[in-house]
Amino acid sequence: MFWCPRPDGVNLTVKVQPKSRRPGIQGRSSSSRGPCLRIGVSEAAEDGRANRAACTVLAQALDMPASAVTVTLGQTSRDKILHVAGDVSLLKARLEAL
Repeated sequence: MFWCPRPDGVNLTVKVQPKSRRPGIQGRSSSSRGPCLRIGVSEAAEDGRANRAACTVLAQALDMPASAVTVTLGQTSRDKILHVAGDVSLLKARLEAL
């Protein structure tokens, strides 16, 4: 499972592909941290642009505001832990649909 519940939302393990020709959720995969969700972004990994884009892509896929998604670990790595704030049961249903 690429996500784990937290008291205020969920943490997701993701692998971000900057400068992707196919931006968006690209399915599930594995990373150095275990199972993960692959996210492609068209932005380059400069000045946090790819991080912000990955948060936006995930927020749109989960129908959440972009402010609900933050990078908690891996700001300078392709392998990241993203936190999504919100109701865990609602997020669980939306994550299983990805």
